[in-house]
This record gives sequence, structure tokens and C-alpha cells, in this order.
Amino acid sequence: MALYAAIDLHSTNGVLAVIDECDAVLRRRRLPNDLATVLRELEPYRGELAGIAVESTYNWYWLVDGLMAHGFRVHLVNTAAVVQYDGLKHGDDESDAFHLAHLLRLGILPEGYIYPEAERPIRDLLRRRSQLVRQSVELMQSVQSNWSRTTGHSLPANDFRELEGKVIEATYPDPTARMAVLVQVRAWLALRREVDEIERWLKDQIGHRPALALLRSVPGIGLILGLTILLETGAIGRFSTVGDYASYCRMVKSERMSNGKRKGVGNRKCGNRYLAWAYIEAANYALRYSVPIKRWYDRKRGKRHRVIALKAVAHKIARACYFILRDGVRLVLQRAFA
Repeated sequence: MALYAAIDLHSTNGVLAVIDECDAVLRRRRLPNDLATVLRELEPYRGELAGIAVESTYNWYWLVDGLMAHGFRVHLVNTAAVVQYDGLKHGDDESDAFHLAHLLRLGILPEGYIYPEAERPIRDLLRRRSQLVRQSVELMQSVQSNWSRTTGHSLPANDFRELEGKVIEATYPDPTARMAVLVQVRAWLALRREVDEIERWLKDQIGHRPALALLRSVPGIGLILGLTILLETGAIGRFSTVGDYASYCRMVKSERMSNGKRKGVGNRKCGNRYLAWAYIEAANYALRYSVPIKRWYDRKRGKRHRVIALKAVAHKIARACYFILRDGVRLVLQRAFA
């Protein structure tokens, strides 16, 4: 008889449920976040376990990797797509774990993608770079705002990058106000050094991949955007159609219709926000450097709002990148933006 298990994982513990083909609960227990303990609980059922569903929003690496390394078949739950039973009057972690095992038994468990363990650190490092860039931009904008309040004049980004101690001292005679600006400028410089170091590391690690060179042939896609698209996409074979990939990149309109009427907007956050950012950025750069894409955008812009036209360009680029990654071909600009 096949058995089915599920673990509802939290920050410090997880609830394990094991059921049989008749939904009878064989084991239900709250366990600490310790791999050895989890393995010990699962070992009596190893020979009959058809799979283990793991639900977690952020801290699943240790558990999923550990279970897979010990020969268990693991299913990572797509938390945004799991629907709890209608009419449930009381729910808790134990009922959630049972429900996940039940969905696994029925073969209707919404699953997420388990990114390969060997590639995951590189992808996560690129995400850390994005975080540091956002922090550095916030620091720059804070100094620019302070400068405007103090002098009545704006401070362009290029001028900020060339700020020197003497200029800051002349602008801020008050030592306390000067210290506030100097601290932010020094923090910005430190962040930029770390960002540069990350970029050099990433280039050395994966900058030689043929797929990256093909992606960079697309107007608007440089090193960082190409790396983001390559790493966040992962195995392109997991997307059966280009439409599935475009949806994952949040390039598809989200709405619910019934009888010709709009009933809602659906799940706008379903998909990969890093890919959504990358393709919008690529679209903005493509408009600057590609005449055919700019001409196509202008025609679209003449009929629709500029945001919709920009999103259409990003959608086109995302679809093109799908075929580039799947087939190993270069973009034919005339076909994509005729």
C-alpha cells in the first residue's frame, strides 16, 4: 500500500503527517527543524512512501536537499496555488499537513520548482546584488534630497558620484549636518565596492556560458540582465509552452472574466518578480539602442498607454528569450518586431 507524507514547515518546527490510500492518518507529529529527527520519523515508512510534500515560503533548502540526498521523492508545494477545503470551520498546522498529503495522494498537488542545489548559490548571490543596489540607490536619493533642502538646487546622480569631502564641507558648515551626509556617502561607496565585487565573481563563474552570449545578443540585455534571465529561468524545459514562460515572467495580463464582465484580477504576484524586473529593464534599454524596437513601440504607443506599450515590448523580449534558451538560436529582430 502506497503512503503519502507532508510537512508543513515553519521557522523553528514543522508538522509531519503520513496517510495511506484511504486517507487514514498513520503518523502526525510536530518536529523540530532538525534533519536527523525528520529522517528518523520517516524511516519506518521509507519503503512505501510515494512522495513527501513540503510547504514552506522561505526556509526549505535544508529540508528538501536533505530529504532528496537520502533518497526520498520530494514535492515542493506552490503555496500561492494551494486551496484549502471550502467550509472548513477550524484549521491548524495539523489539518494543513493532512490536506497537503491528501492532495499529493490525489495527484492534484500544485508544485513549485526545486532549483538545482549546485546552481542555487549563484542565483542567490545575484539576488543579493539586487538588494545591495536598491540600498545604494536609497542612500543616493537620501543625499540628493538633503542637498536640495539645504541648497535649493538638485544634485544629479553623476555629480553625486564625484562628491568630495571639501565640497561637502563647504556645503554643510554645520558639523552634525555634514556628518549625516558623510556617513551616507561612505556607506554608498562601500555598497558599490561590494556590488562590483559580486559582478566580477559572477562574470568569472558563469560569464562564459553560450546561453548567456545568446541572450546578450538581444537589444537591451547586458551582463546583469542576461545573468538574471539565465539564472532565474533555470531549466527552460520545465516550461512546456512559450505562454507558460511568459506567464511565469508576469508578462501576461491577470484578470478573471465571467459572461463578458470583469470579476477580479487573479493572482498578480504569481510568477518570478526578478524576471519581471529584468524584462521591463531590458525593454527600457532596448528602446534607447534599437531603432526597430523603438519604431514598433511608437506604433503601439500611438494606440495604447505608454505603460502598456512598454509591457508589450517586454513581453516580446521574454518570448524571444524563451526560444533563444530552448533552441540555442539568436534573435531575428525583423521577425520579432516587424
